Amino acid sequence: MKACVSFYNHIAAAFVALFLWSAPVFEDEAVLDKLFDELKSADAQASREIEQEIWNEWSKSGSPAMDLLLERGRKAMAEGDFPVAIEHLTALIDHAPGFVEGWNLRATCYHQMGELGPAVQDIAHVLTLNPRHFGALSRLAMIFEEMGQPKKAIEVYKSALAIHPNMAGVLDSVERLTAEASGQDL
Repeated sequence: MKACVSFYNHIAAAFVALFLWSAPVFEDEAVLDKLFDELKSADAQASREIEQEIWNEWSKSGSPAMDLLLERGRKAMAEGDFPVAIEHLTALIDHAPGFVEGWNLRATCYHQMGELGPAVQDIAHVLTLNPRHFGALSRLAMIFEEMGQPKKAIEVYKSALAIHPNMAGVLDSVERLTAEASGQDL
């Protein structure tokens, strides 16, 4: 009986070790909380630097295999090969559905291809997993603009600005859309 218990303890320990080794280590929430606090009061230059640090945190999958899929997806995007990027990012999402950046980049690809429905679905996943994702909010606002829904676009842009007050281009978009809605030229 002791041998049997010992055997099962070794099996259980092996499974725990395998699980801990293979489970992705996602971004550090404490680091992100600090960065988001800094972002709210930073000037434009500091905001760009903080934003880059946030993107770096969001890009940490914790798995070399997932990092490779992310890298391949980004490379295909940079080359303008969005269908191939979507293949890589879909594989990433299938293997790491909690890794937000896979969903976000695939939403970007769909948007670039003019497939707004799948883009919005992926953005919904991003915002469910990470409500502070100012990039996804900004893309959603762009989609609302393209769909001729300026009031919704303004509302979502303002949500992005509440998180990232100096987000490049977003304040200009709000001002432009507000002026257009009131019938003014800029």
